[in-house]
Amino acid sequence: MTRDEAFAIGRLDAHDQAALVRRGDVPASALVEAAILRIEALDGDLAAVSWRAFDLARAMAAGPAPDTPLAGVPYLLKDSLDYPGLPSRAGSASRTVEPVADGRAYVGRLDAAGLVPVGKSAMPEFGLLPSTEPAIAPPTRNPWAPERSPGGSSGGAGSAVAAGLVPLAHGSDGAGSIRIPASACGVVGLKPGRGATVRVRGRHVLEDLMVGDSLMSRTVRDTAAGFALARPDPGPPVVGPSMRRLRIGFDGATLAGAQPDPRVRAALQSAADLCARLGHEVRPTALPIDGRAAEQAERTLWSHIGADCVDAVRASGQDPQAVLEPWTLGLGRLTERLTQDDLEAAMGQLALLPRQLAGFFQDYDVFLTPTLSAPPPPLGHLAPDVPVGLLMDRMFGWCGYTPLQNLAGTPAISLPLAWADDGLPVGLMFAAGRGQEDLLLGLACELESAAPWRDRWPPLSVQRGQDGSTVG
Repeated sequence: MTRDEAFAIGRLDAHDQAALVRRGDVPASALVEAAILRIEALDGDLAAVSWRAFDLARAMAAGPAPDTPLAGVPYLLKDSLDYPGLPSRAGSASRTVEPVADGRAYVGRLDAAGLVPVGKSAMPEFGLLPSTEPAIAPPTRNPWAPERSPGGSSGGAGSAVAAGLVPLAHGSDGAGSIRIPASACGVVGLKPGRGATVRVRGRHVLEDLMVGDSLMSRTVRDTAAGFALARPDPGPPVVGPSMRRLRIGFDGATLAGAQPDPRVRAALQSAADLCARLGHEVRPTALPIDGRAAEQAERTLWSHIGADCVDAVRASGQDPQAVLEPWTLGLGRLTERLTQDDLEAAMGQLALLPRQLAGFFQDYDVFLTPTLSAPPPPLGHLAPDVPVGLLMDRMFGWCGYTPLQNLAGTPAISLPLAWADDGLPVGLMFAAGRGQEDLLLGLACELESAAPWRDRWPPLSVQRGQDGSTVG
C-alpha cells in the first residue's frame, strides 16, 4: 500500500472504511496497514500516539472478524484505559510499560464490535489537565496549528482523529476531557451521562459519579455507533436526524459568570441562529443553579482526585516527588488546605445539581453553550509546571462550561460548528437531561447536515499529499 492510498482511506470515516472490507474492495488487514502508515507518516509531528501496538493490531486483523458494522476499523485507546496486553501509563512516569492482564466490560464491547486497537493515545498525567503536555513525552500538537494545544485530557485522541490517523479514538471525560479536545481539534465529542455505558474502569467513588467514556470521531454516525455498542442495554444507534422540533435554551456565561472570547460569543449566536432556522424554538436563558458553587465543587473534587493519585504512588513504594509532575503534587497539597466543610459542600452539589437540571429540562429539551471560553491556547499556557494557583484559574477559566455535566451526571456533546478567523476550531456544546444521549445525537445529525464539517481538514492531516500540498 502506498502512502497516498493510506491517506485516501484515512479521509473516510469508520463506517466507510468498514464498507470497503464488506464490499471486498480491500482485505480487513488493509485498514490496519493504512492506519500504521498514517501514524508513521504524521505522528512524528503530532505526538498523538503514546504507544504503538502494531503487532497486536496485525494479529487481530488477520483473524476472523465479526459481522458488525465497524468490524476491522482501527482505533486508539486512551493511555489510561486498561486493555489486555498493553501498558496503561496514564501519561505518568510513575507507571511502567508492563502490559496489564485484564480489561473491563467496555473494552470487551469494543472487541465484540470488531474494532482493532493500533495503539494508545497521549494524555496529561492521570488526565488531570485540559492540555496534553506530559513530562514523559513531547507535547501533543494541534493539527490545526502545531504551536497550539489540542486540549485534554483526551488530547492525543482528539489530535489523532482530527488529522485522520484513525477514524475513532476512545476518550474519557471527568471535567470535559472528551469535549475539550473535541472543541480544540474540530471533531465530535460525546460525554455520556451517568450509568449510560457498561463499566470502563475499577471502582472509584468520584470517578464512578463524574466520568463518562465514548469514542471520538469526525462524524456523528461514528460517534453514535460507538455510544450504542457500549450501552448497558444495547440497541440500534442513531442514524439520522429526528423530526422532533426542540426547545433550546442558550447562554454564553461560564459557571463563574464570565463571558467568553468575542469569537466564541459570535459562534454561539451563529449556532443558536442555525437551530432557529431549522425550526427549533430557541431562547436565551440561564440555568437555575449556583454556577460559582458548582465550579468550586469541581475544583474541590479535582484536588481530591489528584491527592488520590499521589497517595496511590506513595502506596506503591515510590517517592511522589521523584516521579510525579508539579501539577499533580500541587493538587495533593491543595487538599491539605481544604476542610471537611469544603468536601461536604462539593458532595452537596453532586446531590443537588441533578435535581436542579431535571427541573430545567422539563421546560427545555436542550441547553446550548460554548464548549470552551476561547480557541485553543498556545502550548505551555496549561503546562503542568505552571504555578498551581495560576494553572487552576487558567484551567477553569478556559473550561468554564464542561464540568457541570460531570457533576450532574447528564450527557453533552461538542460539535465543530465554527472556526475563528485564524482557522482555529470553536466547538459548541449541546446538553440534555439524563438518558437523552439519543436526542443529542439526533440533533447533532441534523446540524451536521445543515452545516457540514466532514470535508474540513486541518493543515497537518491526511488531506496533505505526498509533496505536502493539499489534496482532494
